[in-house]
Amino acid sequence: MVEATVSPTPLLKDELDIVIPTIRNLDFLEMWRPFFQPYHLIIVQDGDPSKIIKVPEGFDYELYNRNDINRILGPRASCISFKDSACRCFGYMVSKKKYIYTIDDDCFVAKDPSGKDINALEQHIKNLLSPATPFFFNTLYDPYREGTDFVRGYPFSLREGVPTAVSHGLWLNIPDYDAPTQLVKPLERNNRYVDAVMSIPKGTLFPMCGMNLAFNRELIGPAMYFGLMGDGQPIGRYDDMWAGWCTKVICDHLGLGVKTGLPYIWHSKASNPFVNLKKEYKGIYWQEELIPFFQSVSIPKECTTVQKCYIELSKLVRAKLGKVDEYFIKLADAMVTWIEAWDELNSSGLKSKEVPNGPASAK
Repeated sequence: MVEATVSPTPLLKDELDIVIPTIRNLDFLEMWRPFFQPYHLIIVQDGDPSKIIKVPEGFDYELYNRNDINRILGPRASCISFKDSACRCFGYMVSKKKYIYTIDDDCFVAKDPSGKDINALEQHIKNLLSPATPFFFNTLYDPYREGTDFVRGYPFSLREGVPTAVSHGLWLNIPDYDAPTQLVKPLERNNRYVDAVMSIPKGTLFPMCGMNLAFNRELIGPAMYFGLMGDGQPIGRYDDMWAGWCTKVICDHLGLGVKTGLPYIWHSKASNPFVNLKKEYKGIYWQEELIPFFQSVSIPKECTTVQKCYIELSKLVRAKLGKVDEYFIKLADAMVTWIEAWDELNSSGLKSKEVPNGPASAK
């Protein structure tokens, strides 16, 4: 006799939005259906707003294109990048949920070493719902995972940990390399599955990749601005890096945690390294100035909210990085505009707008 199985209610079903930037039909969602279908999707369409983006049947979603962004934000729409996946941060802004998971449309379900499909979203949620330990490194990695704990010598006064604001996942198959590394290692693939989650220590920066990322929107959302990239800008492919550096220094200041490691997704295709080099080359030079800048950032103790921290950071960007290139003066202005738009949309009770390419809640 076969016992009836009852599907458990998905974690945070009504508290999490999945944000996807795209320029194409979202056929990749079929592979994710068992894991994503219970959740609400926010699709941010990049490029030509007249193009119809097809979403598989059965998903609950909102879809925004550039016309929607311009209508909703008005003049402040200038802070949202065009022709670049950085536009995804518009989805963070219009969401009304506590948590966000964002994924790229060339990322598929990976398998763990036993051959089982990895529920990436479930692992991200576990990471976010357990504390982080940024003030003292635990050599058995995340002490809150099943089967591990704090090692001998770990201070008891720090074992409560701090709230986790960001969960940064990784990728099997195509690694997230920059263009020069792609060019010298065109055939390299990441086949190593490391069963570990760790807190990134306070004072340590990291390269944040936006294609498999989750965060607590209430704790750190206003810092998740992916900058000015793409069309009309001198730089691309540094959108998630910029957001990661800003987010990390603010998390350090506010006593919040950032985790990296599990879960893995399967990154299906490598982007063109020559196109990438054209987008990245200024960033490759600039990051040698950017990293020391973020390492030296000191946010005043009077800054007790993410918004106040971010505005203070924008002032430092203007004053110090504006000397590197005038682009950073424009970026500093956009950082302020982003916060103004965030506060306006999230304080007025503004609800999501009607979707042009389909019903706001397509079932």
